[in-house]
Amino acid sequence: MSIINYASREIQFKIVYYGPALCGKTTNLAYIHQRINPQNRGDLVSLATAADRTLFFDFLPLNAVVIKGFVTKFQLYTVPGQVIYNATRQLVLRSVDGIVFVADSQWEKMEENVESFKNLEENLAKQNMALDDVPYVVQYNKRDLPGIAPVNYLEYVLNNRKRRVQSFEVISSTGQNVFATLNAVSQILLHKFSRQSDIARTSTPATKPPSPAATQPHKVEA
Repeated sequence: MSIINYASREIQFKIVYYGPALCGKTTNLAYIHQRINPQNRGDLVSLATAADRTLFFDFLPLNAVVIKGFVTKFQLYTVPGQVIYNATRQLVLRSVDGIVFVADSQWEKMEENVESFKNLEENLAKQNMALDDVPYVVQYNKRDLPGIAPVNYLEYVLNNRKRRVQSFEVISSTGQNVFATLNAVSQILLHKFSRQSDIARTSTPATKPPSPAATQPHKVEA
């Protein structure tokens, strides 16, 4: 759920990178953080456990869309990949606005990909949320490695629902399609926010402050 900060005139959106252990979630965030102007980003914070960690930072896009005088800001999070940290995954997912599911393209990781995707749905359900109601995209990472599954197989396994979503072939270690993935999910959630704002604005009594009306989605730039 987006957070409206009236003091700083910002609307904050939370995007979570979800996936199995060592699939490249951390590499995604590290690359994005490195490429964003230091003046427009917060610190990259790492909450380490014994064998895994959660990363997060916030940033203001170069061409941030302005909604009724409020600037859009994004918070990016990763979840720990190991199952033993499922409670942390649930905590990170609270109030999520958009999700990037990061899959490991290697054949040997298919079972872990499927288990992690199922775990994502289960953890959302515990918060009375359905995956199909949350803006999300799928990222097929590590496309530069040997022994990877073809994209059509990955699509069949991970993106074969009634509503298919955008997917991207990614090499997070070099940054290939890392920002394309982020741009896609940010545009989808801003479209959703725009529709909800318009509905709220038309249904809110005149005695209450009107909800912000969204403008067109933007592209996230480094």
